[in-house]
Amino acid sequence: MLQRVSIPIMRAECPPGACVCERDQLLDDPAADLRPLQLTRAEEERLVARIERVETFEELQRVQKAIRRNLGTVLTIEPGPNEVRTLRGIVIRLEDRPGLCRKVRQSVPAAVRRVLDQRPEIAWAILDAGGLFGSP
Repeated sequence: MLQRVSIPIMRAECPPGACVCERDQLLDDPAADLRPLQLTRAEEERLVARIERVETFEELQRVQKAIRRNLGTVLTIEPGPNEVRTLRGIVIRLEDRPGLCRKVRQSVPAAVRRVLDQRPEIAWAILDAGGLFGSP
């Protein structure tokens, strides 16, 4: 009887020179974490749509945990090093990981920024997480 090998669905390869995801190096390493490559274009669109549906700070934190668990990367959302006068002062970064496409590293923070623009109470909660407004 033949044994089937399950091959995970992987993101399509970017055109040469268009991305710095280091896909080939990642595929050549047998011990590499392939979770970032499993984020297909359709899954990326679902992730961005999920981020855009966030309504509370706690929900945004759950999305951050899901990104860490499913992609092995960290989505950081924090006040910038200087004074925060506008929403642009909040730093939003998706940690660079081998296999994580440049488009994903741009689309996820952009989706978070759109949520913060639409729901300023989430931005206030981010600022207050460090005790800005005197919350314990």
